[in-house]
Amino acid sequence: MSMEAIVISVFTATLTTVPAILIYRRIPKKLKVEKYQAKWKELQAFCKDKDTWKEAVIAADALLEDALKRRKFKGSRMGERLVSAKPRLTNNDSAWYAHNLYKKLAGDPEYKLKEDEVKKALLGFRQALRDIGALPGEQQKK
Repeated sequence: MSMEAIVISVFTATLTTVPAILIYRRIPKKLKVEKYQAKWKELQAFCKDKDTWKEAVIAADALLEDALKRRKFKGSRMGERLVSAKPRLTNNDSAWYAHNLYKKLAGDPEYKLKEDEVKKALLGFRQALRDIGALPGEQQKK
């Protein structure tokens, strides 16, 4: 093979490989439902005691954020990712309620949670996790 043929072959291979890699990296990853189910069960243990409700909300927010990142929803912060996930969420308001409760807890360590707030937030987190495919259940069509 001549040197020109080798250069052309390398150039052609580069032109096809680099875009393919870039496209592949942007494709949302399939989530490991078993992993998210196990973590969800762990955080449900926090619900048994009123003193650990805060940890349940914090853990649920972190779990949803991780799932949104792995599904490649755009945004550098959780709020931005929730905005980009809006078309996939069956109850966007409940997801936002849950995340806003988390922000309240993060901003005010003395905040006293009420049982109905925790229940509503955890239901919102759970539905959002189901909607994006992290937990089993009714999911929106892709």
